[in-house]
Amino acid sequence: MTKKLDSLTSWHSEWQGLRVAVFGLGMTGFSVADTLAELGCEVLVIAGKPDEDRQRILQVLQVPCVVTETQDEVPQQLRDFNADLVVTSPGYPPHHALLRWAQDESIPVWGDIELAWRLRDKTGTRSRWLLVTGTNGKTTTTQLAAHMVAESGMRVAPAGNIGIPVLDAVRDPQGYDVLVVEISSYQLYHTHTVSPEAAVVLNVAPDHLDWHGSFAAYREAKGRAYHLARIACVYNLADETTRELVEAADVVEGCRAIGFGTDVPPVSALGVVNGVLVDRAFLDDRRTRALELTTLDELRERGMSAKHLVEDVLAAAALARAIDVSPEQISAAIAGFTPDQHRNQQVLTHNGIRWVDDSKATNTHAAEASLQAYRSVVWIVGGLLKGVDIAPLVASHAERLRAAIVIGTDREPVQTAFAQHAPEVPLVAIDCDDTDRVMPQAVAAALELAQDGDTVLLAPAAASMDQFDSYSDRGEKFQQAVRAAVADTNQ
Repeated sequence: MTKKLDSLTSWHSEWQGLRVAVFGLGMTGFSVADTLAELGCEVLVIAGKPDEDRQRILQVLQVPCVVTETQDEVPQQLRDFNADLVVTSPGYPPHHALLRWAQDESIPVWGDIELAWRLRDKTGTRSRWLLVTGTNGKTTTTQLAAHMVAESGMRVAPAGNIGIPVLDAVRDPQGYDVLVVEISSYQLYHTHTVSPEAAVVLNVAPDHLDWHGSFAAYREAKGRAYHLARIACVYNLADETTRELVEAADVVEGCRAIGFGTDVPPVSALGVVNGVLVDRAFLDDRRTRALELTTLDELRERGMSAKHLVEDVLAAAALARAIDVSPEQISAAIAGFTPDQHRNQQVLTHNGIRWVDDSKATNTHAAEASLQAYRSVVWIVGGLLKGVDIAPLVASHAERLRAAIVIGTDREPVQTAFAQHAPEVPLVAIDCDDTDRVMPQAVAAALELAQDGDTVLLAPAAASMDQFDSYSDRGEKFQQAVRAAVADTNQ
């Protein structure tokens, strides 16, 4: 069967009759099942929870679906299915009972990214891929890179973990010249033959340890982004781990290592010289010259002058330059770009206090980048910590904290970290699990503590699903509470 799977490298390969078990019925799992049914495969979906709408569509597609009752259950229907292949959704960690069973049965396991890579020629020409991963900054970099490529006239889509399943992009009737794929460590874990034109690992810091089991495993998964890269492996000059991952990568011969950073760039890197973002990598005379891309003043006007956002711009530009997008096109794209909501988004300034929504800072690395951008902070922090120790973050930023307000179900480890490493920082814990009341209480506490010149910063360093539907829901509720509180003070 391995030989058979090795031959499945095109939409037009012989997929008919292949028996595929699909794990998960979320957005990703459903796109996988729908695609495989269209290809003529025999498909069985195993879902962790019911989804009436998607199950109804599967019935129309004649795809059976089994809903498992527990995490440890391997349904008899799956055992009897005799699968040739498993395609798993990102939410299933390697230690999940279903994946352990597949390993014991020697059944190959792919993710949706691996499947999409093999099917990317549905409309004719194979799309070129740019991969974006990292602990922090993936979505902004993905959006920026896609915006830059679009400015060049190529048909491009941001896809993957950004919210558009990559299989949906692959099956678009008009097709794409380029896909900029935001890819998580979960998805990278199950890639095998993906060979992007260029890839970037923006940064690597402990995250998702509950899924991977260790930081070493998480780090290794991130490094798979560089596997079989063709033109450029883009790495962060300020993050030694990303350089080490490039050095260890098995790439296509001729692929170059391209650095980025906010200092004056060495040869074969992008950086900043006297307030100007420059490319010193993608030009023949790079030892003596650099190409101007944009300026810090321009980024400031776009609300993108914080260090981590400048890094995102440089990383995106490196990806775009790898496929011959011109410096002029990159400059024009930046001038027309609007950052994503809930990403270092200024809500308002009132009585000298700035309110900033960085709800997308769902891990400590992202929160650290956000905290570094402000001098005096009332920090709203907490949520689902995902097994990550928040104490180092508290210790390293204690001096810039006016106060801290703790939300979320994992309040105790956050409070313990402050007691040990920042006992002098005033701390308010919001002991409330009512989603509609959490943010109004947190904002009211911040309003009491903040002073003229402070920034009230929502940068939770944690996932949101304990009290909110998503990080965007958390951010929206914060913004609503801020506007309501400020309106009350004006009455």
